[in-house]
Amino acid sequence: MSDKKNSYPVNLLDTSFPMRGDLPKREPLWVKEWQEKKIYQKIREAKTGKKKFILHDGPPYANGDIHIGHAVNKILKDMIVKAKGFAGYDALYVPGWDCHGMPIEIQIEKQFGKHLPTAEVQAKARAYAQVQVEKQKKDFERLGVLGDWQSPYLTMDFKNEADEIRALGKIFEKGYVYRGLKPVNWCFDCGSALAEAEVEYQDKIDIAVDVGFSFPEDQLELIAKAFNLKALPKKEGMAVIWTTTPWTLPSNQALNAHPEIEYALVDTSRGLLILAKDRIEPCLKEYALEGETIATCKGQALAGLEFHHPLSKAHEGFARRSPIYLAEYVTIDSGTGLVHCAPAYGEEDFKSCKANGLKDQDILNPVMGDGVYASWLPLFAGLSIWKANPQIVETLEQAGSLLKSAKLNHSYMHCWRHKTPVVYRATAQWFASMDRKPHAGGSLRETALAGIEATEFFPAWGKQRLHNMIANRPDWTLSRQRQWGVPMAFLVHKETGEPHPRTPELLEIIATRVEKEGIEAWQAIEVKDLLGDDAAMYEKNKDTLDVWFDSGTTHWHVIRGSHATTLSDSSRDNPEGRWADLYLEGSDQHRGWFHSSLLTGAMLDGKPPYKALLTHGFTVDGQGRKMSKSVGNVIAPQEVADKMGAEIIRLWVASTDYSGEMTISDEILKRVVESYRRIRNTLRFLLANLSDFDITKHQLDSKDWLEIDQYAVALTDAVQKDLMAHYERYEFHPAVSRLMTFCSEDMGGFYLDILKDRLYTLNADAPARRSAQNALFHITQSFLRLMAPFLSFTAEEAWKIFAHNTNSKDTIFTEEFHQLPSIKDGDALITKWQRIREMRSDITKAIEFEREAGHVGSSLQAEIHIQASSTDAALLKSLGDDLKFITITSSATVEEKTDMTEISVSVKSSSHQKCGRCWHYRDDVGHDSQHPELCGRCTTNLFGSGEKRQVA
Repeated sequence: MSDKKNSYPVNLLDTSFPMRGDLPKREPLWVKEWQEKKIYQKIREAKTGKKKFILHDGPPYANGDIHIGHAVNKILKDMIVKAKGFAGYDALYVPGWDCHGMPIEIQIEKQFGKHLPTAEVQAKARAYAQVQVEKQKKDFERLGVLGDWQSPYLTMDFKNEADEIRALGKIFEKGYVYRGLKPVNWCFDCGSALAEAEVEYQDKIDIAVDVGFSFPEDQLELIAKAFNLKALPKKEGMAVIWTTTPWTLPSNQALNAHPEIEYALVDTSRGLLILAKDRIEPCLKEYALEGETIATCKGQALAGLEFHHPLSKAHEGFARRSPIYLAEYVTIDSGTGLVHCAPAYGEEDFKSCKANGLKDQDILNPVMGDGVYASWLPLFAGLSIWKANPQIVETLEQAGSLLKSAKLNHSYMHCWRHKTPVVYRATAQWFASMDRKPHAGGSLRETALAGIEATEFFPAWGKQRLHNMIANRPDWTLSRQRQWGVPMAFLVHKETGEPHPRTPELLEIIATRVEKEGIEAWQAIEVKDLLGDDAAMYEKNKDTLDVWFDSGTTHWHVIRGSHATTLSDSSRDNPEGRWADLYLEGSDQHRGWFHSSLLTGAMLDGKPPYKALLTHGFTVDGQGRKMSKSVGNVIAPQEVADKMGAEIIRLWVASTDYSGEMTISDEILKRVVESYRRIRNTLRFLLANLSDFDITKHQLDSKDWLEIDQYAVALTDAVQKDLMAHYERYEFHPAVSRLMTFCSEDMGGFYLDILKDRLYTLNADAPARRSAQNALFHITQSFLRLMAPFLSFTAEEAWKIFAHNTNSKDTIFTEEFHQLPSIKDGDALITKWQRIREMRSDITKAIEFEREAGHVGSSLQAEIHIQASSTDAALLKSLGDDLKFITITSSATVEEKTDMTEISVSVKSSSHQKCGRCWHYRDDVGHDSQHPELCGRCTTNLFGSGEKRQVA
């Protein structure tokens, strides 16, 4: 065809849309153009007055390069925001950063050393965070994420810091906040309490010990009575416990027994042992002992009995008694059925001892913040608890208290930053109470659980996960022992530790200062300036707020604070004001940002700050392993963007089921590249064949289109509705899958393939050709908008070329989903043509079989005869002579066979000559002596009135 294009022209049009995307080089130019033209602001202007949709950004931490998990998160958010924009919303996206907290403080220590003055730490940390924000911002923009990058929110902005203090003041005034001694998650490396979300579990090898608490002489009669005996045998005896934390034994102050569990007094060669009846056999086997049960009793009977501390014979400093307290948490799944109780180092231990009257000042707490025993502890002073463990075991053995020791590999708490073991440690901290009822409503736990019921979850399993975490969590430890953080700006009494009676008023005064000067103002404030004559009895609280309170209150200090003008419809004091439509983060945030935001929302407003929660999984390599530098399987988004283009990352994210683990590898990305090429080639065909089309000049009413064009647009409309429904439910991978099928099968494999002859060979202004272009125009309108949420760079690039046919402004992102022309009986057309496509597939297979056998060359050389049932034959005959165009053959005939259920296709090679222009084999090639290479249809298309098309 191309050899004769000068003498016998065909409509082979070109487009400036290149076949090769050259994404790594061209994408940065688009990013620069979006910035220079202020595209995000233009989108906002175009959407003014539309219903708002707010996806509130969970702030990434301002430290280090972004990784593939960051890319997944930001691209998902971007796709949702863009899809909502096309759906007719004013969809806003204000990116944010978490800026306070330990990781940055650790970086300052690494660079400048420890023990710097607080003012210097804060200044250096603020500067460091700002550098990190700018670095990450550049990488996020490079991924094609559109947002208010010029005015993001930072938790370290002065106004945000001030409003966070105001939020603290409000929940304090409502009665949620209290100070107390409690075991909290404590990291020795951090030197601070940890939030629940900062704890992860790893395997750890510990020494597990079975230890006896011996019977005191004055308790023998009471023990006998408990077991309904007149007297005990003349033997020594022990109440036996099992623990995996020998280091807590020096701090033991009680034993716990379950009131309903049956306990036994067992006579052995080691003396009398008190064990749970159901644990006798496994325990004696472990101790290599034989024994006889003398008597049994319920745990209730043991309450109040006292036993010697197991180290009492080793040093007089341990010469104290351990009473038995009843506790429902005790189980007999393992151990002995009795539990050693060190209230400073266990949450249940603490509750049990407090419930039985132990005062805070009497709780033994010898482990210091760095994990070393205090100087006053006998035998083990100055040792770290981990080094002391084996020495404690050895001392127990020497004291005659050890029945068994063994190494145990078990799952244990670790700090997510340092990857080192975490302990429960009792410290004086500030808490938000989960179960107090400080006002007429329910407790924080009850309010939060009710809020979960009112929240929509994507995927649905997130609801139960978050519910379980809220239902079972302890009080929230709000305080941290750091320098770089928002201060818990309380003035506390030097003797009682109680906050000043005017605390809410004082917090507002302090917040006003912080709004002008940042958290640094707290260091400069003098107590006397605030309290006058009261100053001598008060001091400034040195704790900072948990960084999860920073991000957890962004709905308060961002949506209805620093960015209220942009994001909120009403004032912060209006409980019916605008909250976020959606929070979207990784699955770990059920215990992190989703969690802390829910609790602060419940305290501040009595409801969650979000209407819906979306969770995505973590990224793993092709073998299902987590990304790890040590394993060498890290895929950096920056490298993929530089090598393949950010568009490939975006297409991978969109086509992956985010509800579980998201697998990525070089091989997977190569397949994504192939998918991208198919989409790009389809776009190039569409744009090229619309390059001589002007909708203002060539528009036809859809009723005047050829039937196959009507079908193609009706099908496009169905696909668009399907994708819009998926977007509404935040389902991208099925949407991408359907769009890929539309692109490769519905368009490339069928409609566009059939269309080529009509587009290329008819007169440029022939109604049948313009009919095809009308359909292609609307298909392209729809296709570009549908792909734009995930293939943003490519959609924008194509839109620039296509938009001369539209009234578009500077960007596709000010548009909405295309309103396709109404097609009469569109559903019936889709059904009809689906059957035609099924039969065409059978025809194509038959032709291919003959081609492979060498009987025909191209499909156009084939002449086919189809035998079909009455229904199918009628359907094919309705296509008239255009059947040959649909089957891409030179001749196609149909014969009705009433007894057939499937079609039968006979294929033969045409005996006619091939037209030099349209490549059809026809008996009228050479009919015109002036154009001996042309067939009759080409001469009429070139020099006459043009051929008439009926259907295709």
